Amino acid sequence: QVQVVESGGGLVQPGGSLRLSCAASGFPFRTHKMSWVRQRPGKGLEWVSDINSDASTDYRDSVKGRFTISRDNNQNMVYLQMNNLKPEDTAVYYCTMGSVWGQGTQVTVSS
Repeated sequence: QVQVVESGGGLVQPGGSLRLSCAASGFPFRTHKMSWVRQRPGKGLEWVSDINSDASTDYRDSVKGRFTISRDNNQNMVYLQMNNLKPEDTAVYYCTMGSVWGQGTQVTVSS
């Protein structure tokens, strides 16, 4: 069964950090691009970051310099390290591989 499962969300104060994790299974992980997408309250889906099979990365402008995506091909894991979080980063964060999506993990940035 092809699936991805996110974890690591929570409540954090502005300026704080969180690391999201995504466990992938059921497909040849190391050959696939992985992505993080988020949905802020009352907004549509918003692409956040990609990591390709060659480990090259890309980020939306609003998170550049604050978020870092990485992958562990031995553990079939993808991570999103989020630093200097802002209230506008509050969202449900999804890990995706093509049309395969996880259930999402809530990140709330609030004082």
